[in-house]
Amino acid sequence: MGEELLGSSDESRLHVEVPQDHAAGVKAVGVAMGRALRQMGPSRSARTLLRLNQADGFDCMSCAWPDPDPEHRHRAEFCENGAKAVAEEATKARVTAGFFAEHPVSDLLQRTDHWLGKQGRLTEPMVRREGATHYEPIGWEGAFALVAEQLNGLSSPDEAVFYTSGRASNEAAFVYQLFVRAFGTNNLPDCSNMCHESSGVALIETIGIGKGSVSLEDLHAAEVIVIAGQNPGTNHPRMLSALEEAKKRGARIIAVNPLREAGLVNFRNPQKARGVLGRGTGLTDLHLPVRLNGDLALFQAIGSLLVEWDAVDHEFVEDYTEGFEAWRDHVRAVDWDQVTEATGLTRDQVTEAARMIAASKATVYCWAMGLTQHRNAVATIKEVVNLALARGDLGKPGAGLCPVRGHSNVQGDRTMGIWEKPPAWFLDALAAEYGFEPPREHGYDTVECIHAMLAGDAKVFVALGGNFLHAAPDTELTAEALRRTALSVQVSTKLNRSHLITGATALILPTLGRTERDEQAGGPQHVTVEDSMSVVHASRGRLAPASEQLRSEVAIVTGLAEATLGSRSVDSTSDPAIDWAGMRGDYRTIRQGIERVVPGFTDYEARVSSPGGFVLPHPPRDSRTFTTPSARAQFTVSAIELLDVPPGHLVLQTLRSHDQFNTTIYGLSDRYRGIEGGRHIVMVNPRDHEALGLHPGQLVDIVAHWPEDDRDRRVRNFRLVDYETPRGTAAAYYPETNPLVPLGSAALDSNTPTSKSVIVRLEPSA
Repeated sequence: MGEELLGSSDESRLHVEVPQDHAAGVKAVGVAMGRALRQMGPSRSARTLLRLNQADGFDCMSCAWPDPDPEHRHRAEFCENGAKAVAEEATKARVTAGFFAEHPVSDLLQRTDHWLGKQGRLTEPMVRREGATHYEPIGWEGAFALVAEQLNGLSSPDEAVFYTSGRASNEAAFVYQLFVRAFGTNNLPDCSNMCHESSGVALIETIGIGKGSVSLEDLHAAEVIVIAGQNPGTNHPRMLSALEEAKKRGARIIAVNPLREAGLVNFRNPQKARGVLGRGTGLTDLHLPVRLNGDLALFQAIGSLLVEWDAVDHEFVEDYTEGFEAWRDHVRAVDWDQVTEATGLTRDQVTEAARMIAASKATVYCWAMGLTQHRNAVATIKEVVNLALARGDLGKPGAGLCPVRGHSNVQGDRTMGIWEKPPAWFLDALAAEYGFEPPREHGYDTVECIHAMLAGDAKVFVALGGNFLHAAPDTELTAEALRRTALSVQVSTKLNRSHLITGATALILPTLGRTERDEQAGGPQHVTVEDSMSVVHASRGRLAPASEQLRSEVAIVTGLAEATLGSRSVDSTSDPAIDWAGMRGDYRTIRQGIERVVPGFTDYEARVSSPGGFVLPHPPRDSRTFTTPSARAQFTVSAIELLDVPPGHLVLQTLRSHDQFNTTIYGLSDRYRGIEGGRHIVMVNPRDHEALGLHPGQLVDIVAHWPEDDRDRRVRNFRLVDYETPRGTAAAYYPETNPLVPLGSAALDSNTPTSKSVIVRLEPSA
């Protein structure tokens, strides 16, 4: 894989230390403040960080972990990585037209993603015309006209793809999907397709709604918390405070994770004396170092023991579920030899976990990408639901299902209609509200849109946020797909590699960040977001915009809509009659539309104006009501399938370092794992690398062979690091190893790329 797609890499400073046995503490405060002061300065740091996640402030642009009630929030209601995210957005550094004049695209392609991100905020619209070596300035109206010309010149609206990252606000997401559907397509892939799509598919089928069923207070009140395939210390650090509170009340925690992550061992809360001067709070009572892709077998084995012991809530099962008998008979026949092979765990380890769950009157099940990015991901999550149903752990305090979302408003985007498979009731409501007939045929998801671009069936690519090239799987094919488009458009705050691997013509449209004031014709505006626990609340930026030329996401989307739809977009008797200018001028107009289209948003304006916002309805949680076809929660039966791993191969999971959020690289320190100064590493069990004839510190190529296209996918010069991973498994950072994830390897039913179970071999680098 060449530098053009991954950027050059200087790993000369890379060194390996002993992994840490705790998370946060004084060190985290020092790192957070150091990054903030270097990028924002003292005054700017104080003005932003003290409003981060406050009721009268702005929502963190990092993870979607919920906020405590306003009266229980700390003055510093943020974590280390939240501070890094704010510093990246509110940085004083700027990327101007002069920067692009100085740096041709060929030069920028040689830079690392870390370097690109550190150049600062984008300040004005830029265009790279076909055949040009540089980006050059373009006015907003010229940019909108260029997009409109390309879109209106297509043979079909379905030849355009409109991607969304999870950073977009509810208001921006709603007008975006409205524009796309008024244009005539449901091609609305989003980052959910690559992360929690498996959760949504499994939950909709089993409980009738694709969202978690717990509140923050439920987590505090749980007797047992199962955390599977999730590393909160790095990915959702504020969750550690909730786990600390749960432990204080007597909860026991089971961590199901191939790696022993510091954030699930011990939490040193920097806002408490115990965290600063003491030993912190021990979190995990039982760590199950499961082999990659072994979670389904683990949960079925736990279910088998619950059935054997008759540790089942029969009243709940009888009153609210169906399919129990088939599931019961299936798990009774579990093959324990198969379980041991799949999980790498002993029967005693599994039994200990099952006894903890059997003794618990209220269990919360949390999970993230470690469960969702396997071929059997949907079946695995259904198996988690089976355990919750068997124990009656839905619709009661201290219990439930908790898929922990990543990006800050990824759940809200889906609520607002960012989905390639919209339900009929949503389209009917749009039609009634806005006077046009939306397209009914399902659109492309992320994997499908890459195939469509490769085939020439999608010719225009528009991204509302994100770094699509590096978020998507199979980087080489994704790059080729983007290059085959006639036009690619990126709505962004900062520079990334998706601005460099583009269509024949490329646009960069710079947008306001969460930290910044949003002034429109109707006065100061605020936006809203939805967190992982279905709480909708307001977000208000206070900083002056990084440039006078920045426009809000809402302003950009409505400008594109006006330019593209022309006379169809004005408030008249034409069809459709959508007042784009009115929406842009006053976001209350958008929220009025949301209120009439999306269930649960009655009295939207008044309720979101109250401190802390409001909670959306969730029938299983609120009333043990299930909107499945039978109106009952569904037990399901899934077969355990073992990965076919050839001799001499390992199963690789891609993961984040502690110094990144999704594809944004904050720095080169993964201090909890003891990796400093570089990112091109692969973590391997010592017994595995000995068996392979390799040694720690050796440079290796990681190679994934995908039989369906008979191609090797290769990343070069990764340093081998000894690490306690289960035998037969390995771990490395994304996006550097995304090139190894085959486009054709996806979860059944959800089509999510299998980034947590890539079969690879290691070869000494040349």
